[in-house]
Amino acid sequence: NGGDYRGNVSVTESGLSCQPWDSQSPHRHVYTPADYPQGGLEQNFCRNPDGKNRPWCFTTDPSVRFEYCNVSLCQCE
Repeated sequence: NGGDYRGNVSVTESGLSCQPWDSQSPHRHVYTPADYPQGGLEQNFCRNPDGKNRPWCFTTDPSVRFEYCNVSLCQCE
């Protein structure tokens, strides 16, 4: 589900920019770097701090709260 994803994808599947995790605008939320220090919530990268189906982010579009991100699965060795 991408809970450990720490890449730098910062746009959603539809091409919207991700809102920085330490920002409360345009969407207020509880997933802050201070409250989730192990969540990798740096900058505006796609993450999965709450165990959704895959990495996601809040968007910078006031009319779209969040969207999933297109993050490729990696091969485990």
